[in-house]
Amino acid sequence: MIVSMIQIIFEIPDVLNIKEKRRIVKSVLDKMRCRFHLSAAEVDLQDSLTFAQIGGAHVSNSKIFGETVMRKVFNMIENETPVRIQDMKIYSEEF
Repeated sequence: MIVSMIQIIFEIPDVLNIKEKRRIVKSVLDKMRCRFHLSAAEVDLQDSLTFAQIGGAHVSNSKIFGETVMRKVFNMIENETPVRIQDMKIYSEEF
């Protein structure tokens, strides 16, 4: 069993309140879950107004497939959401 994971830190420019930040983060997480069937959550920086850190995990039988899915997730976030990516890590572990 291969678990592929992604961790992304992004900046949300022009956010005026925490409610607006939560709306954007929730939208990103919902897209990750619905389109790519990932487990996804905001994992850190919950108290920051302009930054968020999210993580996602996908279980499959292929490291190549799992990391391809994670690259598609990254491209979706980069192209379809109003955020600036600050850091991104993709890695897989075999269990």
